Amino acid sequence: MKKISISLLAALAVVSSAGLVGAAHAQDEQVVLIGLAAPLTGPSARIGKDLQNGGQLALDDANKTHPTIGGKPVVYRLVAVDDQSDPRTAVTVAQQLVDQHVIGVVGDWNTGCSVPASRVYYSAGIAQIAPASTGHQYTEQGYNTAFRIMGHDDASGAYTGAYAVKTLKAQHIVVIDDRTSFGAGLATQFIKGVQSNGGTVIDHEYVDDKTTDFSGVLTTIKAKHADLVFFGGIDAQAAPLARRMRQLQINATLLGAGGFVSQTFLKLAGPEGEGVTALEPGRPVDLMPGGKAFDAQYRARYHAPIELHAPFAYDAAATLIAAAEQTGSTDHAKLVAALHTINRQGVTGTIAFDQEGNLKDPAYTIYEVKDGKWAVVDVLGGNTSQTAAR
Repeated sequence: MKKISISLLAALAVVSSAGLVGAAHAQDEQVVLIGLAAPLTGPSARIGKDLQNGGQLALDDANKTHPTIGGKPVVYRLVAVDDQSDPRTAVTVAQQLVDQHVIGVVGDWNTGCSVPASRVYYSAGIAQIAPASTGHQYTEQGYNTAFRIMGHDDASGAYTGAYAVKTLKAQHIVVIDDRTSFGAGLATQFIKGVQSNGGTVIDHEYVDDKTTDFSGVLTTIKAKHADLVFFGGIDAQAAPLARRMRQLQINATLLGAGGFVSQTFLKLAGPEGEGVTALEPGRPVDLMPGGKAFDAQYRARYHAPIELHAPFAYDAAATLIAAAEQTGSTDHAKLVAALHTINRQGVTGTIAFDQEGNLKDPAYTIYEVKDGKWAVVDVLGGNTSQTAAR
């Protein structure tokens, strides 16, 4: 009995010692906070959660490598805040992230939130990498802290306008926008793209981002015999717009950019979504350099498909981490300076920024709904040779 007791005490001592070593190691680790601002409640909550999931995967992958900054062990933690897709709320939660001393921020999702929030981050000197805000005005403010991980609307509008005129051969083009900074910005750049390619927009109609009944505006459009309708807005509105067009027997192509291509659109539009065409910034997941591996990792972790922008949130968070480890510092000024010169391979493609903070050489993809699914029609821009697996 004595031998057993002694052995047991020895074993407990070993376990206790190991526990103390583990606790000491955990105490030695510095917790480094990275912020994420996205709509986590409300109509766009599914997209916000998708962004949060993507950002979290980047931190998980980094933490698995037992990272260090300046030779000291660190652990990354994501601080996710809900901007509710509301500009005023975006400013409030931006200040909350600043007060929590995050080293950088992934966010916001839409340009209407990214622009006002960017002023808060600029004042604090904190880097902000927008994973999906495509309004060019976000990076036109002159803030050296503002970056984006996908192309902006000026380029997508030009591509979409050229596609409408040259490929779809549209001659009677009507534009609808939802008067948001996102929708109006897309519409403006699309019109410029049409006109620069020799096309003509015969009408420009307006709704708001709460419109659900498009009967009035579509009745007007039907009388003009439009053969293409461009909508500046997001998927939740594009779907009922597509349905109503079919019900009114408007035989025009519905074309959009940035915000259509999602599972939500397919579910809401149903069979009436067939033939809808859209341009989305970035490559399709299976054509991203690390897309297939990321998709498998995402599904295994969250038991659901990617909603929309998770790979871009992953790259935004991973790029902040790369800057911290490259500089060996969490100093805001050093991180911002590093981001302006960084060049790394991400899930979505090469991550490097121009002087404004825009992604260099961004890719865009043309999709069309075929047999109830989004099918890739063409990939424009970007380095199409980037197909290596992550």
